[in-house]
Amino acid sequence: MDTWLNRKCAAKRPGEQLREMLSTPGVIRTPGAHNAMAGLLAREAGFDCLYLSGAALTASMGLPDLGILTMEELAAATRQIHRATDLPIIVDGDTGYGEALNVMRLVRELEGAGAAAVQIEDQILPKKCGHLNDKKLASAEDMTAKVAAAVAARTDMLICARTDAAAESFDEAVHRAKMYVEAGADIIFPEALGTREMFRAFADAMPGVPLLANMTEFGRTPYMTGEEFEAMGYRIVIWPVSSLRVAARAMQQLYGQLKQEDGTKGALERMQSRSELYATIGLNDYEALDKGIALSIAPETPNE
Repeated sequence: MDTWLNRKCAAKRPGEQLREMLSTPGVIRTPGAHNAMAGLLAREAGFDCLYLSGAALTASMGLPDLGILTMEELAAATRQIHRATDLPIIVDGDTGYGEALNVMRLVRELEGAGAAAVQIEDQILPKKCGHLNDKKLASAEDMTAKVAAAVAARTDMLICARTDAAAESFDEAVHRAKMYVEAGADIIFPEALGTREMFRAFADAMPGVPLLANMTEFGRTPYMTGEEFEAMGYRIVIWPVSSLRVAARAMQQLYGQLKQEDGTKGALERMQSRSELYATIGLNDYEALDKGIALSIAPETPNE
């Protein structure tokens, strides 16, 4: 049996695991997981790395992605996902929650929560989704100082530096990315590139640097597969909000149907069954830790 309560510490810390993954050929396909259940389902599907999106996390809290999430809320979500899945997680740290010392605190908190990497972006507050207009950039020098601070604070966590400068100038985005690498960034994330040609040109301008591509839906980036990004030279591809979008639409439909039909019978075929839920969260493994607890068996009912 393997549960969080009796799982031994991994031989390698999350940051070391992610470094090892980056040292091997192939793209790291990284779906977003905005909570522990989403992380478990992604692991069940065969993924071995996760992304915690600030946009998805704030939306799950009923808030917009404007930099109003707190560091404590982000660390708590990271901790829940890590202890449930034991997978390396790339965590969206927005603008770093302040200046250099705040960035160092963020790194320490997220490492303690089990994060493998933290992503920091070069916007100023109130920050926006990278695919929206009227973003305001921090100076390249200020962002470089944050990257250097993050590197100084980390033990083994990877530092992912995101630049939103391509919205203004592709050349500025490349210039900033090179500065961030000089400051110690391990991964570069060029946000909101609008064409395949821009993705290819950016990769050509950053040889040997691990690059992360954001394949978010309904944004500036054309739809591409992980394989297509890999062919252009990208090492990590994230789908940050996909699971939240699908879950939100499913709940929206369920609530509408429940209101109209005064019951959920018509939605049963779209639900995870009781047995499937118990298998996903490992109920029987937890019960087996205490031999005095009888093994629960999901009842066979018409609702199943």
